[in-house]
Amino acid sequence: MKRIGLRVSSAVAVTLLVIFAMARPSGLFAQDKTASIHGHVTNAIGQPVTRGVVKLTTDRGADPKDRKYPFSFPLDSNGDFKGTGIAPGNYVAIVFEDDKSLDFIESVVFAAGEDKLVNFDMTRKEYIDKMTPEEKKQLEEFRKKNADAVAANAKISNLNAQLLQARADTKAGNYDAAITSMQAATTAKPDEAILWIALGDAQLGSADAAAKAAKAAGTPATDPAIAQKFSDAASSFKKGVDLNAASKKPSPDIGAAANNQLGQAYAKVGNTKDAADAYDQAAKLVPASAGMYYYNEAATFYNAGKLDDAAVAADKAIAADPKRADAYYIKGQALIPKASYDEKTKKITAPPGCVDAYQKYLELAPDGAHAPDVKAVLEGIGEQVKSTYKAPKK
Repeated sequence: MKRIGLRVSSAVAVTLLVIFAMARPSGLFAQDKTASIHGHVTNAIGQPVTRGVVKLTTDRGADPKDRKYPFSFPLDSNGDFKGTGIAPGNYVAIVFEDDKSLDFIESVVFAAGEDKLVNFDMTRKEYIDKMTPEEKKQLEEFRKKNADAVAANAKISNLNAQLLQARADTKAGNYDAAITSMQAATTAKPDEAILWIALGDAQLGSADAAAKAAKAAGTPATDPAIAQKFSDAASSFKKGVDLNAASKKPSPDIGAAANNQLGQAYAKVGNTKDAADAYDQAAKLVPASAGMYYYNEAATFYNAGKLDDAAVAADKAIAADPKRADAYYIKGQALIPKASYDEKTKKITAPPGCVDAYQKYLELAPDGAHAPDVKAVLEGIGEQVKSTYKAPKK
């Protein structure tokens, strides 16, 4: 059977299309009729305005107190703002801070669906020209101070880089480079304690290296050139100590470290009194580390051959930290040269406190680096080793 076709007149077809279109949901054709805004606010010195709002109004003729602002957008911590739902139109955009108008743009036109960028730059010439003479004066003063601050920060950054490099050079034994760098740094900023201390560290390292080389070459330890190196180091450390103490907020840690180094420098030139005073001051500034500073004092005197001073300092280290084994070793080593020998009995008698110091060292450090030597000394003077120390197998 042949299919029967259905014909519709053109007039009827048009009518049906119109009816069909009218029947479809109107939302399918809806468009956003509003606009949005985003932007940034910069004040006259080029910094972001982080407090306030940006308001929009079309009420140009009204008194400012009576003006209506249908749209208001807060500034964030970066000086940025944004907002949506703005009816198309021509607005005045105004920046407010604490209800005070800072800046405005006379004509900002929004079209439907537009996201408009609106920036407020108060560094522009037109804005500056409208400032009062007093405001301009304050602005120039701030700019000058800001420029000085930027220059000071750049200087400090450069000095910090020099300081780090000098410390690295000192650690690597490049003392001359470190000394040259820190001499320039202390000239640029003579009131900074840490720079003088870093200079002292480099000078002390250089002096120690010179003394070691002189000893290897057989040059007298009293060589004036070497003594001058130690004196230069002591002067730098003393400058750092004094500057730190005179600062508004003295640092106990910096003061203690500087005094510790100062003690070494004084001891190397034979100034034991000032060396002891410096170590004592370090211990006073940081009592928690007193045992370490007194031990350093004892070791410095011992290495310099000043055994009586070493014994006194070792007792101070032991009193501050009874568990510091090496302090007992230094005490024993400083006292043992005073042992007496009886020709009749062929017996060696150690001075008071010597044997006890050795025994305490073995008790605290039975496997310590000095344990074999201590045991040999005790056995050599006829003393029984009281600790459980056992010599390592050969």
